[in-house]
Amino acid sequence: MAAALRNIIVVGGSFVGRTTAQELARVVPPTHRVLLTEPHSHFHHLFTFPRFAIVPGQEHKAFVPYSGIFSGTPNAESHSVVQARVTDIQPQYVELDREWQGSKQIPFDFIVVATGTRLSKPAGMEHDDKPSSVEYLQQHQANVKRSKSIVIVGGGAVGVQMATDLKEYYPEKDITVVQSRPRVMPSFHPGLHELVKRRFDELGIKLITGARVVVPPGGFPTTGETFTAELTNGESVTTEFVILATGQTPNNQLVGNLEPSTPDSPSVLNPENGYIRIRPTMQFLDEKYSNLFAVGDIADTGAQKAARPGSAQAAVAAKNIVSMIEGKEPTETFVKGPGAIHITLGMKYNVVFRNPNVAEGQTEPWINEKQDGREDMNVEAMWGRLGISVENPRQYHL
Repeated sequence: MAAALRNIIVVGGSFVGRTTAQELARVVPPTHRVLLTEPHSHFHHLFTFPRFAIVPGQEHKAFVPYSGIFSGTPNAESHSVVQARVTDIQPQYVELDREWQGSKQIPFDFIVVATGTRLSKPAGMEHDDKPSSVEYLQQHQANVKRSKSIVIVGGGAVGVQMATDLKEYYPEKDITVVQSRPRVMPSFHPGLHELVKRRFDELGIKLITGARVVVPPGGFPTTGETFTAELTNGESVTTEFVILATGQTPNNQLVGNLEPSTPDSPSVLNPENGYIRIRPTMQFLDEKYSNLFAVGDIADTGAQKAARPGSAQAAVAAKNIVSMIEGKEPTETFVKGPGAIHITLGMKYNVVFRNPNVAEGQTEPWINEKQDGREDMNVEAMWGRLGISVENPRQYHL
């Protein structure tokens, strides 16, 4: 009788989780299988949400079936996507919110936590199914279309991208961005703020810095009527619609029950930011949990919270898990590089911006400006990376 396959679980099927699962499936021995746990029915292409919440006709493309994620990998039939929400992580098993193969528990040899962060709508969806999420984006598009004036709360990537898309797609609308910090995109070199500010001035977008919007307990009206949004600096803005593009909150509740190995051991979570403490090998810092890994936004690496460094972390975790399966020490490490971003500043204009690499003596950022943007943000390429070849546009509705 064939021996049962050993489980390697990846928790979270967004960008970094997806990359981790595919990377593991390519390299693990046939004695092991990869299980990707994800409550969403479809992969959420988060980077398209800010635009597809404004521009109609593309929203179906933002949700990609997981059915082809392991196609082309060795022993593809062994690996699975488990559509379920993990409710608890223990050192040797996870608890699910529903049964999978007759049980709400799945044992594992290794686990990679890639739960990321929670984002405010419309940068993140509250529904797990595709039809409800598509409907939400369409309703948001309708709210945007009928509003003559719009306030965007937050000057991070989402707020900046939505402001420039809005003003270019609807040049007649009055767009205001309110940012609590002195500049937008504050984790980057000031050159990015200057570049964005120039673009705002070109398009006629108003920027208010050093103030927060006071969010009412019940949220802002969506009736299309004019109302006043109060600011913490004592000023106010009259508008017809408010879009929240504020911060990231770590999805860390799954590891909240993991106790440190000794009273003197550091907590699993960094109390200063809520992220999982890890070693350079991407293993949990506490040696009691050496078979637990964390990658992407949830990992306390000090690196920028973005898909590219997360993908590098996924490769490190996969190599180290294979080493441990082979009885070797995990020696692959993640090295933090300078922060970088590829950001759209309108329908065609987009910029690749990289902070100076101080370790190499750089003092100025690297900037590559382009005019090759597409309305659908080349979302079809992600369908291909998820193993789905689109031969008919109707497939985008699957």
